[in-house]
Amino acid sequence: QVQLVESGGGLVQAGGSLRLSCAASGSMFSINAMGWYRQAPGKQREMVALIRSGGSTNYADSVKGRFTISSASAKNTVYLQMNSLKPEDTALYYCNADITLSARWGPYNYWGQGTQVTVSS
Repeated sequence: QVQLVESGGGLVQAGGSLRLSCAASGSMFSINAMGWYRQAPGKQREMVALIRSGGSTNYADSVKGRFTISSASAKNTVYLQMNSLKPEDTALYYCNADITLSARWGPYNYWGQGTQVTVSS
């Protein structure tokens, strides 16, 4: 059973920084991509940043230049460094992973439980 466990959320003042971590555990053949999504109250969930196994990345326009996604493949972990945080970054942040379980199973999509990020003005 694959699990994604997030950490690093919290309360920070505008202009501050936070780093989120997400570790994938369980029996896996390969992790094809990992990313971060967020959902603010009353809004749809949106992609924040994505990193693929080859190292290519994608970012939402709203976070380009402020957020950086990286991974430690040996640890099956993805990080999101968030700088120059704004009140509009306040949301529940979810880790997402596209994982192949074996040569015959997958890929499947997995979600973490979410970690709250609150940015005060």
